[in-house]
Amino acid sequence: MIYLVPLLSVLLGYAVALILKPSNKKSLKLLLAFSGAFLLSLTVLHLLPEVYESSNHSTETHTEEVHNHEVHNHDEHTAEIHDHDEHNHDHEADETHNHEAHEGHDHSTHNHDAHIENDGHGHDHKHANNPIGLYIMAGIVFQIILEYFSKGAEHGHVHGGHDHDHASMPWLLFISLCIHALLEGMPVHHHNELAWGIAIHHFPIAIILTAFFINSGLNKWAVLLFMVAFSAMTPLGTFASGQLEFLADYFTEISAVVVGILFHISSTIIFESGENHRFNLAKLLAIILGAIMAYFL
Repeated sequence: MIYLVPLLSVLLGYAVALILKPSNKKSLKLLLAFSGAFLLSLTVLHLLPEVYESSNHSTETHTEEVHNHEVHNHDEHTAEIHDHDEHNHDHEADETHNHEAHEGHDHSTHNHDAHIENDGHGHDHKHANNPIGLYIMAGIVFQIILEYFSKGAEHGHVHGGHDHDHASMPWLLFISLCIHALLEGMPVHHHNELAWGIAIHHFPIAIILTAFFINSGLNKWAVLLFMVAFSAMTPLGTFASGQLEFLADYFTEISAVVVGILFHISSTIIFESGENHRFNLAKLLAIILGAIMAYFL
């Protein structure tokens, strides 16, 4: 199901644009506003907390392993001191000297315990700043770079003329959209509810892109191949993240990058779906509905 939903949403959008030829821009903007709010709410309510929780769990596991290693070394050191003290007891007749040796042992053990405790505090302080935030910011910046090539097609913002005689395949737009969709699919393997958010996000985008390409005079077979490839990218990303060990090892970091991408895309969709920043009750209701549906998903 997590593979089919994003795939079918793009193909359905392609079919709607081809058969129904929707021309009501206000309806499409409302649909975009709903999809942006739904996707943003899914990211904030589900994906983001789970990414931070996974990161904190990994940090705590690493800290515990380091602490256990230090305790093990401390125990070995204590055993060596104890053996040395017994040896001194067998070969030294002076009980006072033996007593002082044991006090030295206790003092050493105490100092070593304090050293471990201080190291533990230092280690916790070192990891106080969670690096996940850096990956989220990297995702935002990466999406901004992609949009220089896609011209904002990820959020239904396309430009172009209508030169039917010289229409050609927009390869930069195609490649950047495919990279975007591929990355979006990677967290879906562990966050299945995100498949619905991506599907609702891609549906109006597919309608707008198909209409734009056809009006631009692009060959209908080329449009079909474009949309089929675009529809397959998200399921491919989901499949790759579950099968490739390299991606699985860095799943939390990749998910954080995708959080940044989704933050930028969904917020841009919400802001751009308005007209001259005027109050729009229908848009506001669409946003609220999208947020409520994401909360109960």
